[in-house]
Amino acid sequence: MLPLAEGIVVEVGFGSGLNLPYYDAAKVARLVGVDPDITMLALAKRRSSSLPFEVEPLRACGESMPLTDDFADTVVVTYALCSIPQPLAALREIQRILKPTGRLIFIEHGQAEEPRRRRWQERLNRPWGWFAGGCQLNRDPLCLVRQAGFWLLEEERQRFPLSFWQLGTHYAGVATRPTA
Repeated sequence: MLPLAEGIVVEVGFGSGLNLPYYDAAKVARLVGVDPDITMLALAKRRSSSLPFEVEPLRACGESMPLTDDFADTVVVTYALCSIPQPLAALREIQRILKPTGRLIFIEHGQAEEPRRRRWQERLNRPWGWFAGGCQLNRDPLCLVRQAGFWLLEEERQRFPLSFWQLGTHYAGVATRPTA
């Protein structure tokens, strides 16, 4: 999914920049990496030094980004909606900073489709959140994206391998702002 990103890209939940090698350098003009953790952003800054496009680490939360309206051609969110305290607010903020023709690319884990796994996720959710930095096992990324007002252009669902059963279902997709 990440090679689809183009133009001015904002990655929400940038962390230490683990996604940087997966961007298509021929398509990305500039990347703004948004994360609230200054230590992770410092790691990302070192990791990005040899890239052929500008990378700007930005300390901010997904729910409130100091970027102008219609700023980005592409916004990327990978495995971050699970730990953002207010995911709907973050998705609405993403919609604000996206250009009218922009796209949201997301890759997330979330609520299992199988009822048995979903029940186990509910049981594990609170202790898992304490252990895993606030990660919520039982969020439904597709539902959140739709609730925020995005139109889904593509969506993929896949079951995680048995060793990662607690992560539920793997979701990926591309969405756009609704047209007026």
